[in-house]
Amino acid sequence: MPTEPSTPHPATPAHAAPPAHPAPPAHPARRDLLRTGLATGAATALALAGSTGEATAAPGDPRAGTPAGAPTGTPDLTLTLTGHLPTGAPDFVYLPVEVPEGVREITVSYSYDKPPVPAGTPGNSCDIGIFDERGTDLSGPGFRGWSGGFRTEFSLSRSAATPGYLPGPIGPGTWHVALGPYQVAPQGLDYRVQVTLRFGAPGPEFTPHYPAERARGRGRAWYRGDCHLHTVHSDGRRLPEEVAAGARAAGLDFIVSTDHNTSSSHAVWGPLAGPDLLILPGEEITTRNGHWLALGLEAGQFVDWRYRSRDEEFPRFVRQVHRSGGLVVPAHPYCPYVACQWKFGYDQADAVEVWNGPWTYDDESAVDTWDGRLAVALRGGRSWLTAVGNSDAHSEPQAIGSPHNVVLAEDLTRDAILDGLRDGRSWLAESSAVRLEFTVTGHGRQAGIGEELTVPADAPLDVRLAVSGVPGGTVRLITDEGQMHQEALSADGSGTVVWRTTAALATYVRAEVRHPKADGTPGRGNTMGPDLPWGPMAALTNPIVLRAAEH
Repeated sequence: MPTEPSTPHPATPAHAAPPAHPAPPAHPARRDLLRTGLATGAATALALAGSTGEATAAPGDPRAGTPAGAPTGTPDLTLTLTGHLPTGAPDFVYLPVEVPEGVREITVSYSYDKPPVPAGTPGNSCDIGIFDERGTDLSGPGFRGWSGGFRTEFSLSRSAATPGYLPGPIGPGTWHVALGPYQVAPQGLDYRVQVTLRFGAPGPEFTPHYPAERARGRGRAWYRGDCHLHTVHSDGRRLPEEVAAGARAAGLDFIVSTDHNTSSSHAVWGPLAGPDLLILPGEEITTRNGHWLALGLEAGQFVDWRYRSRDEEFPRFVRQVHRSGGLVVPAHPYCPYVACQWKFGYDQADAVEVWNGPWTYDDESAVDTWDGRLAVALRGGRSWLTAVGNSDAHSEPQAIGSPHNVVLAEDLTRDAILDGLRDGRSWLAESSAVRLEFTVTGHGRQAGIGEELTVPADAPLDVRLAVSGVPGGTVRLITDEGQMHQEALSADGSGTVVWRTTAALATYVRAEVRHPKADGTPGRGNTMGPDLPWGPMAALTNPIVLRAAEH
């Protein structure tokens, strides 16, 4: 569907730990926030016909702005780059900037025109980032930061950087400001980029503070966690400390940091984790053909996003994440906004995000697709994808932990949590107020969520779901044949549902707990529209797999 362009926001000064974040607009919607910071596809350089560049000294006293340690009389140096991009411009445009010896800090600001466009026609939207003298190669070492369309200015030095950017040496050579024109109006896009080079002593080396890979757990237990969260290091408006506090308030045991197209936030989570909260580094990779989550990355690890499905680069980055022990998870695959819908397929994924923030039409579609793939995989004796749910929270009033995953793990550690998610030993909850237990018992054996039960084909199996926290809700028990049982919960939201089947009749069984419709009934149709047959989701389990024993 047509989208509005992302709107640049006020710049944040360079720093290692961000100060107070910009004042948020009035309650942006989750889907609106997905429009900002969208990165784009194939990494293609452009010969900048019509671009101009001029070097100008800083205005005023020639010593004004000269940092300590710079040669006497060395002023700041500002380079202005302008140009025009037509419709059909490459996904990325790289503007070269020659950086001499002795530069202590680089500051970049930019703007672009937004001409009026006909109704239903995308207007101009242009993202920005920077690569250092080591180059712009895909997954190369030159990446130094990305802010999408969220900021109009950023700075970086050896000691500090604007959120989204990586502190480090300012090496001499050819740097590149990267523009990502992911929407270009019919009139084209005129841009203006100013690069200011400040000279002087480089300053102390930045010291990262990465989070520990272990927290104080309860041994083998169910742990609650949100695996899709944003901060001021991409297009979120919460500071990392606010996200950590929100996770604790939501009753979570772990979170995964997934800022867009940058690893910069990894280095600040250390002091914010603790015995009660495990924080895992991650990233949301926002390609032009869909977004995906890299969960449980090595601290400081960056995953590139500058490719489309046709470039056949996605498998390379799947391998990168898997080598680090992390998980590959397509995010909100049916989100209707530009560049969000998933086009890479699911064969190399470890899980899929079927529930993203408040329950909407696209979540319903994602669950249906996941369930269809689940039936095909299990009937064929193949592996299946774990379903996950996350808040994708960016700012108030979006609730951290709504929804989240409840994972059966051996302990509260990085590897144990990732193993539990990978194996599907998890269920999805709207909030920590929702609780459930789901098992299948028969022939003297029992299996839980994500496990297999192998029994004689005709052995009676009792499917049992105990749930609380969903007043007036509806339980649905679903197999590869579709919904096989429905039952209402009591007014206080608690109840136990038991249903009988066999391995001959069901390849798997999973459970959904739905809220009542606006009229309080569990029947078909709800406030989201006449085409949706059920009320919003309150809880969703991964399957219990049923196998008929071979004679």
